[in-house]
Amino acid sequence: MFWFKLKLFFQHHWIAISVVVLTVVAVVFPVWYLAGVEENTRRYIISMNVASMPWMVLNTIIFVGFLYLMQSGGFSALKKTKIDAGLVNIKFTDVIGLGEAKREAWEVVQLIKDRTRVKAIGGKILKGVLLVGPPGCGKTMLAKAVATEAGVPFISISGSEFVEVFVGVGASRVRKLFKQAKEYAHAHGSCIIFIDEIEVIGRKRVLYDAFGGGSETNSTQNQLLVEMDGLESEANVVVFAATNALEDILDDALLRPGRFDRKIFVGRPNLDEREALFNYYMGKVKYDPEIEIPRLARKAVHKTPAEIENVVKEAALIAARNTRDRVIYKDFSEAIERVELGVAHRLSLNPREKEMTAYHEAGHLLAVYLTHPTNDVFKVSILNRGGALGVVHSVPTEEIYAADKNTLLAHIRTAMGGYAAEKIKYGVTTEGVRSDFAKATTLAHDMVWRLGMGRSGFMGDFTVIPEHERSSDISNALNREAQEMIKGEYEAVDLLLKENWPIVERFVNELLAREELDYDEIASVFNEYGKPPRPLKRAVEK
Repeated sequence: MFWFKLKLFFQHHWIAISVVVLTVVAVVFPVWYLAGVEENTRRYIISMNVASMPWMVLNTIIFVGFLYLMQSGGFSALKKTKIDAGLVNIKFTDVIGLGEAKREAWEVVQLIKDRTRVKAIGGKILKGVLLVGPPGCGKTMLAKAVATEAGVPFISISGSEFVEVFVGVGASRVRKLFKQAKEYAHAHGSCIIFIDEIEVIGRKRVLYDAFGGGSETNSTQNQLLVEMDGLESEANVVVFAATNALEDILDDALLRPGRFDRKIFVGRPNLDEREALFNYYMGKVKYDPEIEIPRLARKAVHKTPAEIENVVKEAALIAARNTRDRVIYKDFSEAIERVELGVAHRLSLNPREKEMTAYHEAGHLLAVYLTHPTNDVFKVSILNRGGALGVVHSVPTEEIYAADKNTLLAHIRTAMGGYAAEKIKYGVTTEGVRSDFAKATTLAHDMVWRLGMGRSGFMGDFTVIPEHERSSDISNALNREAQEMIKGEYEAVDLLLKENWPIVERFVNELLAREELDYDEIASVFNEYGKPPRPLKRAVEK
């Protein structure tokens, strides 16, 4: 009983006991000790301690300050990122293209504006919107447009700003961010937080990490989950997050209802939207009025808004370097090729090697122009670009998201065109066919092994079967069929080139003389031989 009472006494009075003990150790004991020391020694000890006291106080201040700094956000404090909606001043009309994404985002604006009505009917205030899509498609601009149209403050931050080497700093920054957002929401009725690169802190959590490397990311993400799920109903804070990565890498807890309630896909623009983008960006430069903007839009299939802006800027630079006072179509064509293929270099090739390159590219050119069902040629060149001695620049004439068998076979046939042309002319080929063979082999393998497009009737994706469980007979049959597919397309393009060999020779002579030919020059040569260009298709109207 005595020991139990003594234990309770210590539990209730441990602070007072600790202060008494520290006082005795720090004051009484040193005084008692110094009282028994010789006078000169005592003065020396006291003087040394008094002299070192400022340094001890300074070290204590540094240590305490360091601890406080770690608890309040780390070495790089969270910068002030709040922007008034009036300063953003980006409206939906300023966002070119993105028709479907803007329609979905407009619903978010209405929900923010009508939050009182939503509550009145028992609805739930929107918590988060996830913007998914390739880089450069306008996710940040769309979030700013939502803030402007809703008339609320906008806080922008990158996911990498939460990352710190010290555990707990990221979580502290998340708390500060949401605290700031709640204050703005109470003052202005609502607030939008935009987190770019959410995948930095939103990846699937590592729950069993022997080395503790994921502890900081986990704690940061856990704090974000708590803040999003525990927002006060009066503080209408909406979190917009953008990612270029696949949704699958994000943690399931982030994607559940109650956190990111909406997902908006911000994809690449279609033909009409690309035309509007070219009109917008070309309005900022001086250009030849004879330039056909729809033609540029067709040439820029699958380009993002950022890439289109870059093409216009690059074309203006090319025009300036050539001392022109306005941009012409050739500048745009060169800008697109520079962005996609790299800068052209003139190598010192011997005449035979240069001629073989011309025949190789002419073979590709005829295969695309005369037989490809979806692609058209915009340029052919025998200048070195990105390590290739020559290139045939072809793009789809419209947006195609799922190629059929005929299109894939045309890709193989086009890839074999260069090999066939060299074989017809010289009887031997060069190592320049390496990349063409790699492309043709990959396509044929996928068509037979994965897509059920072979002639033998095998259906299914055989690559999902573990190698040790596959039948050797089936594997050999599929490999033979892929090889037969490549040979069949080679024979088709070989026959095509032999039947049109005068056209091949004509293009070889043109390339040797001029090195590059644009679409108009290519079409003109084909017209001479009674082969007019195919009409370019417009995007399918939605």
